[in-house]
Amino acid sequence: MNPHKTVSKQQKAFYRKLFIAHQISTDKHNLLSLHKLTNMPRRTLQDAIAAFIDLGIECEFVQDGERNNAGYYKIADWGPIKSDWVKSNVAQIEVILNES
Repeated sequence: MNPHKTVSKQQKAFYRKLFIAHQISTDKHNLLSLHKLTNMPRRTLQDAIAAFIDLGIECEFVQDGERNNAGYYKIADWGPIKSDWVKSNVAQIEVILNES
């Protein structure tokens, strides 16, 4: 993986989904905590999480409290994606996402 190589919008969207899935798998995150962590707009986060299934990643929302939105996201299955690869390349993925 070469973080200095020019990436297409589609590749960047793919890396964004991997990055968000990695963050979800490392801690109990909801939209607010993901927004604070990534500085990504809430709608971008929602769209990326909804599109995880396109990559074979199964993500669920775990209700944790009485309020409807009280809870956190959990990766139930990474599908064909190797979570170890994402974990070992997360710094390079972050560099790619932070480039304009």
